[in-house]
Amino acid sequence: MTMSLNSFFASIGTTRQSFHAKLDRQLSRNEAMAQLLVIVGEVRKDHPGMNLRDLHRLISPGFIGRDAFESYFMIMGYGVKIKKAFRRTTDSFGVIRFDNLVDGFELDGVNQVWVSDITYYRIGDSFYYLTFIMDMYSRMIVGYSTSKNLRTMHTTIPAITKAIEIRKDVSLGGLIFHSDGGGQYFSNEFIKLTSKAGIINSMGVSCFDNPNAERLNGIIKNNYLKHYAPMNFEQLVRMIEKAVLMYNTQKPHGALDKMSPLAFENKLKEKFKVKKQINVY
Repeated sequence: MTMSLNSFFASIGTTRQSFHAKLDRQLSRNEAMAQLLVIVGEVRKDHPGMNLRDLHRLISPGFIGRDAFESYFMIMGYGVKIKKAFRRTTDSFGVIRFDNLVDGFELDGVNQVWVSDITYYRIGDSFYYLTFIMDMYSRMIVGYSTSKNLRTMHTTIPAITKAIEIRKDVSLGGLIFHSDGGGQYFSNEFIKLTSKAGIINSMGVSCFDNPNAERLNGIIKNNYLKHYAPMNFEQLVRMIEKAVLMYNTQKPHGALDKMSPLAFENKLKEKFKVKKQINVY
């Protein structure tokens, strides 16, 4: 079988290694393109009249040229039907689409549902990307990343790695990870990490199926970063760390009896300890 495959690759003028390397590059590009759809949708909300050439210049995605960008998004309806473009999903790339498991799900504790989203933050003419993972019950930000590009290794991978490390003392088996259809959430590398931790992937069809993550993006950008006013990427990284710390430890939430996420989780831990003591006797 091995010899026949090698013969096949030789007959088409390539090697098995070259073939798989090309395939990996194509998959990586597809993931980035799928997430680019989400980012373009966000930018179009802020700039509804901006043409595709200016959109490409503004976002500067790097991995796709101006002409290819214009051609693709023209086909997707962004050149004419702007209002309808916001609801487009990434299905055109044949992405893995997980079922929406959080619709109607009733929470009664932490580590049952995490929600996540990738958003952009602009400094001057540069676009940077923020990834957050939040526990839907306690509102705690358990993972995050700040990146210069949309690659999986710089967005969702560091964010989920950080979240799993933060929750290392508890079992995450059965936890639902909910996101939109962005390419970084169905990449092989990301799915390997969630599967290893026993996490179940879930996806919404549009941004309207992930309102908690969308709301968190707005809070971090408008309540913190807007006032911190970072001037470059290095400052943005530090300001994101500060914003997450302030949000987790000090921001009161009406849904949490006016407590911060950290105070709320600490209260839950105390209740759990009391219950265990009662059960022992």
